[in-house]
Amino acid sequence: MKSYLLAAAALLSIATPSLAQDMSLPANFGEVTLNTGFQPDPYVVDVVAGGSINAANIGGGCNGMISRAPDFQLTYNAGSLPLVFRTVAGSDTTLVINGPDGRWYCDDDSNGNLNAQVFFSNPGSGVYDVWVGTFGGGTAAADLIITELP
Repeated sequence: MKSYLLAAAALLSIATPSLAQDMSLPANFGEVTLNTGFQPDPYVVDVVAGGSINAANIGGGCNGMISRAPDFQLTYNAGSLPLVFRTVAGSDTTLVINGPDGRWYCDDDSNGNLNAQVFFSNPGSGVYDVWVGTFGGGTAAADLIITELP
């Protein structure tokens, strides 16, 4: 009986989605609350991009390797300005964002030079959980740039 319980516990631990993104975890590189018209603009965060989770599992064209916890969390009070997330790095980076509407937004190279960009022309107020991934795996130093300047 004891061996059956141990086997069942082992199977449950394998079946548990412990590698999924977890927005309840504290962000790896902090959090901030910004109101529309924030200064200074851009707001720049130094991060280490990458992780062990394949963002392709999210679907919707997401790609890159990301961490379990968000890299950064923005609480944003929207106005009439756009909201833009960009990466700048010496490596191929990706962006994965869970917006306040619960939807996933992803990009690979829209910011040029293997950098990512997600543009919200009419952003909503609320929490944006942001992951900065690496396209080829591994980790890389990167800047996450948050701006209202298109």
